[in-house]
Formats: sequence, C-alpha cells, structure tokens
Amino acid sequence: MTDTAPLLKIENLRASAGGTEILKGVDLTVGRGEIHALMGPNGSGKSTLASVVMGDPQYEVNGGRILFKGEDVTEAAPTDRGAAGMFLAFQHPQAIPGVSVTQFLRQALSNRTGADLTALELRLKIMDAMRELGMEPSLADRYLNEGFSGGERKRNEVLQMAVLAPELAIMDETDSGLDIDALGAVADGVRKLQSPDRGFLIITHYQRLLDHITPHRVHVLLDGRVAESGGPELAARLEEEGYGAARAATASL
Repeated sequence: MTDTAPLLKIENLRASAGGTEILKGVDLTVGRGEIHALMGPNGSGKSTLASVVMGDPQYEVNGGRILFKGEDVTEAAPTDRGAAGMFLAFQHPQAIPGVSVTQFLRQALSNRTGADLTALELRLKIMDAMRELGMEPSLADRYLNEGFSGGERKRNEVLQMAVLAPELAIMDETDSGLDIDALGAVADGVRKLQSPDRGFLIITHYQRLLDHITPHRVHVLLDGRVAESGGPELAARLEEEGYGAARAATASL
C-alpha cells in the first residue's frame, strides 16, 4: 500500500457469469477525494462491475486486475475488501428481519475496524451520524430495511457509510426508485461524506442524481467496456442525446 497509488485502479478487467463474458476489458481509475460517475444502458455491465470489484463469488474473473490503494485485491475475499475500506451500497438493499440497524452496524464496524465498542459508544456514534445526516433517530432500532420505504433504505446505506467510514464507496444505482425529496436527501448525505481521502464510484442511469452531486469524471460503459470518459458535461450530453455517439465511437474501434 502506498499513499501515492490511486485509490482504485481497474486494469483490463474481464469477468463472466455462467460462462457468459460480461466485462470485456474495463480500465478505470478513481483517485482519493474524487467522485466518478459510471453511466450506461441496461445490460452494459455496470452492476456486474460493482459486484466484481467487491468480490462477489457468482462472477469469475477471467483476466485483468483490481488494485485498491496499490494492492492487488483481485482474488481477495469480500470480507477482506470490506475490512480494507471498500463499501458497496446496493441497488436493492435487502431486509434482515430480527436484526436491528444498530445490531447490524455493530457487527459491520467490528469486521471493518476490529473495534468492539460498548453499546453506549456505538449508540452515540450512530446518533451523531444520524443527526449529521438529518435522519430520524427511531430508525436505528428498527429491523434492517424491514418495512423501509425506498428512500429510507437508501438513506440507511448512507448511514452505513458514515459509521463504517470506507475509503472507497461504490453506489449501485442509488437513485433507483427515489422521489425528488429522497434523492436530494441521499445526495446531501454523500456530499457530507466527501473528504480528501475518500473516493466515490456512483453508478447511475440518469443525469438527475448528478444535478445534486457534481462528479469529477463521467464514464460510459457499453458492452462491457468503457467506451468514453469525460467531465460532468458528458452526463448532460448523454441525457440529451442518449448513447448513440458512444456506441458509434465504440463500433469504429
């Protein structure tokens, strides 16, 4: 691990599921303090990339490397990646009946840092984070995501990031199914979690989330490859024109 290495560096990553290749040579780098947006149509491989970076065992890596803070984590277990400082906010967070938000965070924090906080210390840490994020304190005592609205589930993912303090946060279509108010609340939480040492890779279909969070770089994923990269203006162009130009550029290669 070196302080000068990029936070995340994906090199020629190829991956498959069930014998079908989905990622076909992805190259992407996220530096410390940066927000990157990954856009693309359905089936382009966006969620697969997030899952492969986090070590989901249902995918097979066929080539390339995933480097986190300069260390090769391509073969590392998901728990080891989480402990190292990587985090994935799911597109569809699952409910866990019988396990409260506080209980879940206690176990997750122990796995992340090795710290075994007292019940009071953990409670204060969670309450501080919830207050900073403008969240209703009673949510901490509810079973994880059980009966939560879409907005509550996504806010809870932001709460997890605030408590676990990962260095790399991958957010897989966090804006999916959110109304305007919930979208604004989630975006505000992400802005509050920005720091010079933390990087974000935000996967989204639409410009609307990026109206609230300005990315440093925008990448277009098509057919398992990064077809185009640019600044925030690229997302605005995609909103107006769709993916036709990026497809044409890819076809000409």
